[in-house]
Amino acid sequence: MAKLYFRYGAMNSGKSTALLQAAFNYEERGQNVLLAKPSIDSKGDAAIVSRLGVTREVDFTVGPSDDIRARFQAERERVLAATQRDVSCLLVDEAQFLDENQVDDLFRIAIEEDVPVLAYGIRTDFQTVAFPGSRRLLETAHSLEELKTICRCGRKAVFNARTVDGRFVFDGEQVAIDGVEVGYESLCGACYLDESGGVLNNGWRPRLDFSYKSGPDADFA
Repeated sequence: MAKLYFRYGAMNSGKSTALLQAAFNYEERGQNVLLAKPSIDSKGDAAIVSRLGVTREVDFTVGPSDDIRARFQAERERVLAATQRDVSCLLVDEAQFLDENQVDDLFRIAIEEDVPVLAYGIRTDFQTVAFPGSRRLLETAHSLEELKTICRCGRKAVFNARTVDGRFVFDGEQVAIDGVEVGYESLCGACYLDESGGVLNNGWRPRLDFSYKSGPDADFA
């Protein structure tokens, strides 16, 4: 039975490079692969862009409301018709931008279609809050692997701090693709707290309510 893998790490931990290397390894052995990424990741348009300078066009992008399993099946049939060989692996970059239902479909592709799925992404945003896609991958993936990188101080980096025009910011929307004005720096916990003034989360999180009712008038907390 195939598995769903989640390989995660802070920015600059080599996730896209590792994905492209995995694709190369499959193809070197004569196997077909499909590459995908969420369309919200506008960096590189329809390509996966490694910080080492390696790029490769994806086979399909995934929009916020797209049925990722249907997109996979359509591309799988195209590859099978062209090569007479099935797809051996689906590789997904920037998987944190998927929604929970799309991640569940990655799980179904692995289990019900017997095709391994390798998803790469970051766990948390610049306010240390988990992306919905990453949270669901941490809950459902058969295998979790952390890809490591180092902070400017030499410790292991775990957080992704956002900069605007070179200055750290800790308020704003969860998604802002890095570019000319917006950038990111991977920081260890100590350096993140130093830059944020000791704050780990400026964003709002829903309060978990563990109270329940056993009857029409019962109230337990």
